[in-house]
Amino acid sequence: MASVSAAVIGSTGLVGHQILATLLQLDAYKTVHTISRRAPKTEPSAKLSAAVETDTTKWASQYAALSPSPKIVFSALGTTRAQAGGIQNQWKIDHDLNVELAKAAHAAGAESFVFVSSAGTRGLLGNLVPYSKMKNGVEDNIKALGFKQAIILRPGFLIGQREVVHAAGPFLESVARAAKTYLGQGAQDSWAQEDQVVARAAVRAATLAAEGKAPSNFWILEQSDIVRLGRDEWTA
Repeated sequence: MASVSAAVIGSTGLVGHQILATLLQLDAYKTVHTISRRAPKTEPSAKLSAAVETDTTKWASQYAALSPSPKIVFSALGTTRAQAGGIQNQWKIDHDLNVELAKAAHAAGAESFVFVSSAGTRGLLGNLVPYSKMKNGVEDNIKALGFKQAIILRPGFLIGQREVVHAAGPFLESVARAAKTYLGQGAQDSWAQEDQVVARAAVRAATLAAEGKAPSNFWILEQSDIVRLGRDEWTA
């Protein structure tokens, strides 16, 4: 893949942090932009161009000013209802801000948009559960924008070191690790993935797409695909 510039939205979160760290280690990425409310916690890198802006309503205009303009955009942006202070505020981040930034990226000439969504949102109750509606709405908007390449990752429960612990997070993570210990890796893979594995799958999928190897221009990676690309076939 030829050297390109990229942007990471949600670079201080669980998966976004890992995406950023992965990109900074790869020679194929000459510049990696971030826009976040606080500075990313990564090793110093001359390739990193980090914009810190606490007012998220300014992020879209800041994106438009990025130079060089990113050709590949990764979004792992998201929060929780508790952190946001209610479902309406969560919607503003998980849905509205993601859609606004996808539109800004498309208008600025981004060729690929990679979105970390979630597994299980397209089930029978998908139109009734607010969380599912948020994720599905972002996916549908990305598809409608018509990027040259769109990639949607749908991981299960995310395993990793969170800055803010979710209510049931420690319990679910202990269950996932116990499943791996006593039943094997496959028992964990079927419903939970490590943050680094998800991040590497996102980066690997973007690389394959840039090489013309994506199976479609709207590529959905389910949990088994994430494990395959982010762990089993990861060689970088």
